[in-house]
Amino acid sequence: MKRTLCVLLLCSAVCLGPSTSFADENAGNFSALSADKAGADFKYQGEYAGAIKTNEGEVKIGLQVIAEGQGKFAWAAYMGGLPGEGWDGNTPLRGAGERQGDMAVMKGDTGRGEIREGSLVIFSNENQRIGELAKVTRVSSTLGRKPPEGAIVLFDGTTADNFEGGKMSDDKLLMQGVTSKEKFGSAEVHVEFLLSYMPNARGQGRSNSGLYLQGRYEVQMLDSFGLTGEQNECGGVYSISKPKLNMCYPPLSWQTYDVEFHAAKFGADGKKTTDGWMTVKHNGVVIHEKLKLTHATTAAPVAEGPENGPIYLQDHGNPVRYRNIWVKPLAE
Repeated sequence: MKRTLCVLLLCSAVCLGPSTSFADENAGNFSALSADKAGADFKYQGEYAGAIKTNEGEVKIGLQVIAEGQGKFAWAAYMGGLPGEGWDGNTPLRGAGERQGDMAVMKGDTGRGEIREGSLVIFSNENQRIGELAKVTRVSSTLGRKPPEGAIVLFDGTTADNFEGGKMSDDKLLMQGVTSKEKFGSAEVHVEFLLSYMPNARGQGRSNSGLYLQGRYEVQMLDSFGLTGEQNECGGVYSISKPKLNMCYPPLSWQTYDVEFHAAKFGADGKKTTDGWMTVKHNGVVIHEKLKLTHATTAAPVAEGPENGPIYLQDHGNPVRYRNIWVKPLAE
């Protein structure tokens, strides 16, 4: 089955509409924080789900199309459905393509696919229609989660004064590079974040930020849509563990982290006696469960110690936005 699907998907062709002109769309540092500023390729990027017919019967698949700038695309196909929604866990099928005229062709041997008006139709080389995948926009199950009793609201769109260096955008969103004035021990933390669209950037330069618990332990924020899900990608606990699943949505989607964090314990001599740990949900899906935090993560602004620490949202030089941030202290 995998071989059949791989051959079919390796030849996907993404049909694009008329080009839209954006003065800096091809610049290496181009970024956008809204779809209307994102350029010609953006609306074809995203997630598609459905089924195709194979010689082994109908098979459900999920497909992620990733814009890579200047008319280039990559894709990843998941057997059974998208990550978190049916994917069987086997290695995704991957491919690349580029725009040719008004199309972006993903080359292969035995078929093609076309994206038109929000759907991806897949054909065999004999021009037989073998399936259609609809474009889907997933919404985190914890988006808009309300602070429970006893929670401390750090940001609700009214003021950034709860943060050192706090700045709000014109549309009342918190900007990157801020540290909470209040410090916390063990706590439940909720944060909603939006990664900018940076199609020409790669790796750590693609909408990079991070949520630091106590200023010590980073849950990475990065445009890792369609990537493999490593410790330095979105959802990774930097330098400690990769996520169980890459649940990163496409850039310009609102995403959520929900973290249960338990602080490390220290003896009277100041030496650590017990590692801290955290359970992390990314877009409502558990990606770390009771993960031991063996050391402060890379670039942490606060060294490990018995004192409480702040919530820090990293500025890595890329525009990122946040909203609905609250912390509920936990008794030990």
